[in-house]
Amino acid sequence: MGYFLKNIALIIFCFPFISFAQGFKLEKGKKFQKVKFELINNLMIIPVEVNGAKLSFLLDSGVSTPILFNISNQDSIQIKNVKEITIKGLGEGAAMKGLSSDGNTFRINSIANRSQKLYVVLDKDMNFSPSLGIPVHGIIGYDLFKDFVVEINYGAKFIKFHDPKIYEATLKKNQERIPLIIENKKAYVDGKVYMGNELEIPVRLLVDTGSSDAIWLFEDKAKGLDIPEKHYEDYLGKGLSGNIFGKRTMVEGFRLGSYSLKGPKTAFPDMESFNSIKNLGERNGSIGGEILKRFNIVFNYTKNEIFIKRNSNFKTPFHYNLSGIELMHAGMRFIAEQLTDSRGIVKGDEKSFGNVQILMEGRTRLSLVPEIVVSSIRAGSPAYEAGLQEGDLILTVNGKSVYKYKLQEVLQMMNEREGKRVKLVIERYNKDLLFSFVLKKVFK
Repeated sequence: MGYFLKNIALIIFCFPFISFAQGFKLEKGKKFQKVKFELINNLMIIPVEVNGAKLSFLLDSGVSTPILFNISNQDSIQIKNVKEITIKGLGEGAAMKGLSSDGNTFRINSIANRSQKLYVVLDKDMNFSPSLGIPVHGIIGYDLFKDFVVEINYGAKFIKFHDPKIYEATLKKNQERIPLIIENKKAYVDGKVYMGNELEIPVRLLVDTGSSDAIWLFEDKAKGLDIPEKHYEDYLGKGLSGNIFGKRTMVEGFRLGSYSLKGPKTAFPDMESFNSIKNLGERNGSIGGEILKRFNIVFNYTKNEIFIKRNSNFKTPFHYNLSGIELMHAGMRFIAEQLTDSRGIVKGDEKSFGNVQILMEGRTRLSLVPEIVVSSIRAGSPAYEAGLQEGDLILTVNGKSVYKYKLQEVLQMMNEREGKRVKLVIERYNKDLLFSFVLKKVFK
């Protein structure tokens, strides 16, 4: 999963609704609100109530105004003061129709904003839940970061939203201060990239918690940001206006403050995807979740600074898709399981994700479980060479039934380490087929 909904150009077709910005506030007497998050593919998913409806949002520092999508099954959501708009964002597709809404109530535990603007994407294909394996209904970013000092503990997976009026911005042990540049509701940091020629190149990067990648760089030969010789074409992610493609590679190193990372995973996106952004200014790319998760970070937009401290993820190897397979949830299906073994003894109850179960005669259980299918395959990858195809339904990985595992766990099984043999049983045209391949390093 790569880039998400950002840099949105909006064309309004109705008379404007006049409202007064209120902003997010803590309940009286509260100094901060602590919120646990799920970390899925380097992305933070937090609970947010919108007009009383309990939803899940991606915390995305790269998006300026909250966006709702994937709400077709949420009949109870009511949005206020609606007008039709045209939305254009990243990606190679055309603009799409959407809605703009003012005066909505957003709540995160003791945090509330009773006059929040939001956008609604009406395109049913704009849905990240199948790729993440959990329901995600929207994206929220700048409006929270501007109203609080946001402390993100990637190691313990919690966020503290501090009242900026009483927060004491003092460096703690082993923390380092990094200047933060705020322009047009977006935050940037300055770092240094080391290319293969040992050239140190200063770069200004968008801080993008909504990107699961490590670094995106914009090709700039004059600056020395050349695409390394070792690279491959790849799908980088989904933007508001379609898919984003580019070249996947790695650079020699990256430096943020005094912290250095060797060989970070890097992508050079096709710049056609950025046509909706009229002026990139001094920006040279983005820094995403696969680097940010290596630090515990305090964002202080009001003082234009962040405090960073390395955590237990710092030395985690950069994740590459060794198999070449991307997966997604694609509906549900029934499976039949024997509850007894050959001797008639009841088997142990194993945890699964089937939430509808029917007991049948002969001690057989019929369960409704998610289908996990191949959403794309990288050309030239081990899975591609073995003959896997887009749309194949994954049944087992190395003998393990995939319905018992989360989507990200299945991906991990298929990308554990170089040299590991992966055996997949898949269903294609109502036939079960066995495929086998060996995982190979992408770059050596």
